[in-house]
Amino acid sequence: MAAKKYLAWISGRIKQVSSVVVSAGAGNDGDLVALDSSGKLDTSVLPSGIGATTTAATASETLSAGNIVNIWDDTGTTKVRKADATAEGKEATGFVRAGFSSSATATIYLPGDVITGLSSLTPGARYYLNTTAGGITNDVSAFASGNVSQCVGIALTTSTLAFNPEPPITIA
Repeated sequence: MAAKKYLAWISGRIKQVSSVVVSAGAGNDGDLVALDSSGKLDTSVLPSGIGATTTAATASETLSAGNIVNIWDDTGTTKVRKADATAEGKEATGFVRAGFSSSATATIYLPGDVITGLSSLTPGARYYLNTTAGGITNDVSAFASGNVSQCVGIALTTSTLAFNPEPPITIA
């Protein structure tokens, strides 16, 4: 949806002006702000320290929206990949809300945020990092020796999860 427009008095004339959805910084000083297509304010128009806690890193593989991810060091370069419960070292550190291709700069949401767009969750149930990379499960009974059991959050609704990863436990 295009930003809403309004009338403004500019240099002695009435002009139609578009409101700002995404801020470019100081150049947007004095502009009116509009909600984005989701009906929310874009985080670029919020003051520092307000909004989701995120970080950015280069994706070392293709990531899909909702994937649980692992931030890791690739010989001095911070990268992000799908978290995976099959081995130590790939535990959950965040999640992505959008898909990213390999080598793209991914926005990673950190603990304390809510993952949306999931399905078939049981409200109130604890969910764990899955052995299927990037996924979650509420059934850890099939985990094998060497797998990592890590609770990543609690379902709030059938489609949302409060992301708060706990320390991982390697199964003997």
